[in-house]
Amino acid sequence: MKAETYISVDIEADGPIPGPYSMISIGMAVAGRMSGRAFQRVDPEEATFYAELRPISDDFVPESLAVTGLDRDRLLREGRDPADTMTAAAAWLGAVCGDTLPVLAAFPLSYDWMWIYWYFLRFTGESPFGHSRCIDIKTLYAAKAGVPVAWATKRQMPRHVRSSRRHTHHALDDALEQAELFQNLMLWPGGRGVTEQAGPAEEVSGAASPG
Repeated sequence: MKAETYISVDIEADGPIPGPYSMISIGMAVAGRMSGRAFQRVDPEEATFYAELRPISDDFVPESLAVTGLDRDRLLREGRDPADTMTAAAAWLGAVCGDTLPVLAAFPLSYDWMWIYWYFLRFTGESPFGHSRCIDIKTLYAAKAGVPVAWATKRQMPRHVRSSRRHTHHALDDALEQAELFQNLMLWPGGRGVTEQAGPAEEVSGAASPG
């Protein structure tokens, strides 16, 4: 079985769904690697991708746009072409993943996956993540903590598994925050008790088990 490279992905959009509305920024960071049952933490800042995209339609939701902090008029003039962006994103994934399988990680997965998958298929014809190579950080916590998904909010998580980074609604900032949270959860024993976190290049056997 091939090793996997986990990619923390965060997107910002000007509406609730792709097509009628637009993805206007994307941030990606390598969040770790898995070989067999061994998870390896990496520095997420070492390999990142960020782009601000030109909107694909005239429609937008002002409240959604306001959350992003981005100027839509500027993006219409200066934003990257979506096809060029997704082609560059696929090339970046190929470079950082090498012969490992890319797996998308997000919190919550459903929102970011919907946009990324749609944009890859719409503008490149295929997804580097296939149709299902993804992991929901929210569900990962719920399974390890033994709590309902509705309780799997960052505020309810133990402080030591949360990221030390702020959630800014800048796509790359938030991808880095997610990467740290994901690493901490992968290395967290959950119901088995708390142990010291692994170092930057340390491998932990069986760390991905939700037990």
